[in-house]
Amino acid sequence: MANRAVRSSAVVAALTAPVLLLGTATAVAAPGPPPGRQLTIETVSNPRPALVSGGQVLVRVAPAEKRVTVSANGHDVTPAFHAQPDGSLLGLVTGLRDGVNDLSARANGRGAHLRVTNHPITGPVFSGAQQHPFYCETEAFGLPAAQQPLCSAPTQVSYQYRTTAGTFAPLADPATRPADLVTATVGGRAVPYVVRVERGTIDRAVYEIAALYDGPPSPVAPEGGWNGKLVYTFGGGCNAGYHQGTSTGGVVNDLFLGRGYAVASSTLNVLDTNCSPIISAEAAMMVKEHFAETYGPVAHTIGWGGSGGAIQQYDIAENYPGIVDGIIPGVSFPDPLSTGGPVSDCRLLERYFAGPGASFTAAQKQAVAGFASYDTCVSWDKTFASRATATGSCNAAIPVAARWDPVTNPGGVKCNSNEQLVNQLGRDPRTGFVRSPLDTTGVQYGLNALKAGTITAAQFADLNAGIGGLDYTGTPVPQRIAADPRALATVYAEDIVNSASQGLRETPIIDQRTDLDFAGFGNDIHTTEWSYVLRQRLLRANGTAANQVIIENHPTAAEAGAASAYELDAMDRWLTAIDADRSHRSRQQKVLANRPGDLGDGCYLSAASRITEPLTYPASGQCGAQYPVATNTRMVAGESLALDVLKCRLKPLDFRDYPVTFTAADRQRLRAAFPSGVCDYSRPGVGQRPPIGTWLSYGDERTGTTPPTKPR
Repeated sequence: MANRAVRSSAVVAALTAPVLLLGTATAVAAPGPPPGRQLTIETVSNPRPALVSGGQVLVRVAPAEKRVTVSANGHDVTPAFHAQPDGSLLGLVTGLRDGVNDLSARANGRGAHLRVTNHPITGPVFSGAQQHPFYCETEAFGLPAAQQPLCSAPTQVSYQYRTTAGTFAPLADPATRPADLVTATVGGRAVPYVVRVERGTIDRAVYEIAALYDGPPSPVAPEGGWNGKLVYTFGGGCNAGYHQGTSTGGVVNDLFLGRGYAVASSTLNVLDTNCSPIISAEAAMMVKEHFAETYGPVAHTIGWGGSGGAIQQYDIAENYPGIVDGIIPGVSFPDPLSTGGPVSDCRLLERYFAGPGASFTAAQKQAVAGFASYDTCVSWDKTFASRATATGSCNAAIPVAARWDPVTNPGGVKCNSNEQLVNQLGRDPRTGFVRSPLDTTGVQYGLNALKAGTITAAQFADLNAGIGGLDYTGTPVPQRIAADPRALATVYAEDIVNSASQGLRETPIIDQRTDLDFAGFGNDIHTTEWSYVLRQRLLRANGTAANQVIIENHPTAAEAGAASAYELDAMDRWLTAIDADRSHRSRQQKVLANRPGDLGDGCYLSAASRITEPLTYPASGQCGAQYPVATNTRMVAGESLALDVLKCRLKPLDFRDYPVTFTAADRQRLRAAFPSGVCDYSRPGVGQRPPIGTWLSYGDERTGTTPPTKPR
């Protein structure tokens, strides 16, 4: 870890990036009896003692002996500790002060010490300076109205029960047993299907926790109705933030609760509220910590959610490993920035085809876009291209008077989705907007369509001469888009463009691909190639993608339900086997060795028929026949399946590279469109490099316990 810290410090200095790598602190045991009987003390609710929040932490002391005493900042807290079946003591230590706290345990002349750094429950812990203004929406959850900027509200607990009609109904008194109450089976035992739902605020977000109720929860005496495992849900979308949010990833879910899982999420785990996987990681870490301090140690945590929810799972597992132990991303994308290229392309193509490219046929449009249907490009333009504009996607919670205007309110709220990445990318002092890594310089739109003969040489020249670009406000302009060099350097060094080379290499992944490319869903943005994009990154970075399983299903309720139930069960069996593996193999080796024998790539032919076979790109086999996979705008332009080149390196425009003959006029137009050359995708992208490490910190400006972020 020391070598990594030195390396990262040098890189950070070069990038002028205020980031730290946050290691896991280890308890220090004083000299004493032979190894195996040393006294140890460790944090359980958050395994990283430097990142504790909320003034309390669940602590384990081992071994449990009659004369063990535990203190926090010199105060005896021994009465909080209780003996556990594994021979340890477990206790919730409260009253921590913000900043550094010293915990110690002593027994029979031996001692163990641990330094814990506590952060406010309102955050931040490692994500850096928080957005201001920040509009509160606690009332959407039935909580009292809250005040900016912290948007805090008191915690509330309510109860629901599962009815014989298959619905959830409110329950005023959890001790009552309505006539239509059903039971759930947990660990082979039938328990009343009564659910405790907790809502409150953590990290300025509203969080929700749900679990079967078997009496008041305790961190040292786990619930009889809880299976000891947690599902953490993540919601979709991608937007700029500046408000608290009105939904979480959802916690009252029969698929999870009926099997004994607890479920947790928060509004900052919905990417449409917060398009930063880093902020989402912090919120998930803090909510999970609070959960463990309420219910006790978690055996393992499974990530769940689709679209933007999948982005969060992939990115959190990659850069903040350990928050989720295994992930089940649905209709996935690898990260927000990789997706941004095709989104902006679709806006430009829609503008071009409505104007100078109006003569392109439907088949030619589809060939240029690459998707199974050009309607996917139409949908990207209608639903998400506004996220690159100044105010086109502002949430209703943000007052119109507070929004950016170049004349009347230049300091107002900007609703560009990159706003959530300001602590990483910094602001361009010339514009006041977050530095952008988006780039179209040298991109040859429709290149493969030209090679296939679907479009003519004249159409190719006109398309690339006339497609134009977007300025920093998202407004169409004649010029191509040019990325900010500092933004490019940062997104690769800090793994914001997911390289799949860090935490993901040792994370079990079941990529849940509901096929929306065909079957009447041709206008959907969730196209299947993105599952294979992430697989290609895993293969390139690690030499294997055996830790990622892709399972495809048709978009029917029956198949989706069958797939979800199977994938949840398979992931639990996978993680349970890893947990039980006491060998000296590395975590990555354990992940690969313990994958269940029945779990592999495959697809559903019907809700009752799942086949297992390798899935490939291009698609092949029975699954390939059922679920063909298309491309997208950047792949048609020549980029590889990894799709991680945000700004390509250029090579001279050479007309010998094309299988067609251009007229003199077309050659002149292409030279004007590509004055510096065209993309050379045989080389790494501009700024592309290995990431500097995991668990990067961008500061806690409230307590100063980690360096504050400063604009670059």
